[in-house]
Amino acid sequence: MSRHSPRVVVITRDTDYEMLIAHHATRGQAEFFLSSRRQSIAELERRHQRVMQALQRVTSQIPADWRRNRVRREELDRFLFEPQDLVIAVGQDGLVANVAKYLQGQRVIGVNPDQTFNEGILVPFAADQISDILEDAMFGEPAVQQRTMVKACLDNGQTLVALNELFIGHRSHQSARYVIRREDRSEHQSSSGIIVASGTGSSGWARSIHRERADQLKLPQPENRTLAFYVREAFPGNASGTSLTAGLLHKDAQLQVLSEMNSNGIIFGDGIENDFLQFNWGTRVTIGVAEQCLNLLRNEKAGGRST
Repeated sequence: MSRHSPRVVVITRDTDYEMLIAHHATRGQAEFFLSSRRQSIAELERRHQRVMQALQRVTSQIPADWRRNRVRREELDRFLFEPQDLVIAVGQDGLVANVAKYLQGQRVIGVNPDQTFNEGILVPFAADQISDILEDAMFGEPAVQQRTMVKACLDNGQTLVALNELFIGHRSHQSARYVIRREDRSEHQSSSGIIVASGTGSSGWARSIHRERADQLKLPQPENRTLAFYVREAFPGNASGTSLTAGLLHKDAQLQVLSEMNSNGIIFGDGIENDFLQFNWGTRVTIGVAEQCLNLLRNEKAGGRST
């Protein structure tokens, strides 16, 4: 096999069934635990089998003379991607978000192993489609959507990138104290934290806040080089205000936050709370549009759903 042959990196995560078995040691003990609570292991097992079948179909369609690696989500921070890698994420939409921050332009094919359960926004392809798109994805000009990402930079040089959104606040989501600045406006605030979302994230956490507030903010689309920010439950007090709680950050705009938390201040992305930056008293973070994008292959046969 040529050392320069194409390489496909298949990304997976443990299924709910696998995590349940790992926790209870055996299938029998897991089944007993659920049945004692009037729950069934059967549906989890069926979803697990769908994932395993999809994974087998995907790997069987990779050309025999191509290099291949399979990487679990927990191993991503230790895996070295090559510039020309083609990445296939087999799982839920969140798996694509998990891998996005480790990439530098590599193309991603999202495969939905269970279309009855997963939304499929970021995983628009079925496993049986892989043989039709691999060659075009590696050597042709496939339809690629460049999804904007969000980046946090601390004043000590540490950075964190996310596909959906960043959370800035207290680890326990209790009151966080900080100074927020946007352009020439600044305000001391006490809140449940700040969400800064990309267009991809605007269909998730940010959208929920947007709908509850029924505000007039127009959330960005995935390819817009624009972010939206929301302050959660800002408290109006003697030393804290509520006038700077939502807005858009266009391509070159930035949001700055100065921590006034003595401990447990954190910044994390895409719901992964164990991958975080410490954000305690005196630390300043600057948040804006990331230089890198997620290069996600479109499924042109999906009627545009992947957009």
